[in-house]
Amino acid sequence: MEQPGTHSHKPPVAARRLGLGAPTLTVESPAFQPGRPIPAAHAGAHGRSPALRIGRLPANARELVLLCEDPDAPKEKPFVHWIVTGLPAGSTELPEGLPPSGAPLGSGAVQGKNDMGKPGYYGPEPPIGHGVHHYHFQVFAVDEGFEAPAPLDRDRLIEALDDHVIAWGELIGTFER
Repeated sequence: MEQPGTHSHKPPVAARRLGLGAPTLTVESPAFQPGRPIPAAHAGAHGRSPALRIGRLPANARELVLLCEDPDAPKEKPFVHWIVTGLPAGSTELPEGLPPSGAPLGSGAVQGKNDMGKPGYYGPEPPIGHGVHHYHFQVFAVDEGFEAPAPLDRDRLIEALDDHVIAWGELIGTFER
């Protein structure tokens, strides 16, 4: 029997599912260090999306895509916490607290549907006593802009990314209740 906080099978996050090699982009946040806890201000349904900084962008990138997911969630696929598509290729920062909306952001970017069925960021909120969960903030640089039916979910996003990712990076934060 599986103990709380242990997971015999972790479903792969999108970057692994797409078969991507080692990360080449840098993804950082002023809110938390890699592998360290995500502050409570960024947790749960009312948590604010953390600010992110992206570096080492390739010159031939046409668009950036963000996907945050939790492979430790007790389900078949990782739990999707945040999708943002259509980020301009030169974007080096996402501000803290993007409003949860399916409407285009000022840059033309659009937030997709999280696994709570709503557009925008949904902060970490693992089951109580389930142990430490890992939140993978993955940024993908793609070679062309892509169209996908709205609201965009994880499966449609991965389909659209397939064979178009030219660089990627990730920041992993943790959270436990």
